[in-house]
Amino acid sequence: MIQKPKMNHTIQTQAPWRSLLIRFFRSPAACAAVLLLVLLCVAAAAAPWLAPQDPYDLRQVTIVESERAPGAQSDDGALTFLLGTDGAGRDVLSAILYGLRVSIVIGVASAVLALLIGTCVGLVSAHFGGRIDALLMRIVDVQLSLPTILVALVLLAVLGQGADRTLLALILVQWAVFARNVRGTALVERSKDYVEAARGQGLPVRRILFRHVLPNCLAPLIVTTTNQMASAITLEATMSFLGIGLPQTQPSLGLLISNGFDYMFSNRYWISVFPGIALVLLVVSISMVGDRLRVMLQPDSDA
Repeated sequence: MIQKPKMNHTIQTQAPWRSLLIRFFRSPAACAAVLLLVLLCVAAAAAPWLAPQDPYDLRQVTIVESERAPGAQSDDGALTFLLGTDGAGRDVLSAILYGLRVSIVIGVASAVLALLIGTCVGLVSAHFGGRIDALLMRIVDVQLSLPTILVALVLLAVLGQGADRTLLALILVQWAVFARNVRGTALVERSKDYVEAARGQGLPVRRILFRHVLPNCLAPLIVTTTNQMASAITLEATMSFLGIGLPQTQPSLGLLISNGFDYMFSNRYWISVFPGIALVLLVVSISMVGDRLRVMLQPDSDA
């Protein structure tokens, strides 16, 4: 009995993960970005232990003489406000640490969920083609033709404020990007021999798509996911700044910036500037990691 040869559907030119990590950390900028991103994530995760106070516990907030300059001490001299306090008497450093948690969670969760939806849509569209492909891609084209911020604003105007509604709006404006990228890569893979061999063996469509085609779409997916995380954090901050994103009880960095905007012209810069710096550092570090991954995994993208 002649044994059928096993299909090798992996990319032969793909370097092992260990080699990829070594190449990644050869870039000093990438190392600095990863270090900064790790520090921000650790600080956000450890906010209840690192923050001098819980900025949303009314028992710990003093409204009297609330706008304290950076480095000021509390009335009893026991607590030093390194970055000052805002108009509600909340410690700005504590508010930033808690705001980082919200921004990171919403940005990562929205990008991952949009990745799952867009990947399924892109794989189905590329595999079946025909009318299914035409219908799905027309929906994607309509989605991508509209300004992202406009779609998000309309969705939140209909859905209302809240972390869950903001998360849903971000997913709905991001999934089409993943669907388009996955479809383009899957169309190339669909015509290759290993896919034809899998069809000839009568393998289920689900196995062909997720066990054979999807692994070869991972490189562009990783790059896109990283970029969309940074985009989602920026978009959420923008909507919260405009007052239609998260409520005051669930503040993110964008809402902290908005809370101090009215104080900018009264020389109380720290209320908005320090949360703004934290937001910039977070987005820039994620973008730099994504750019390094793009250079490594998609070297032809610069051509």
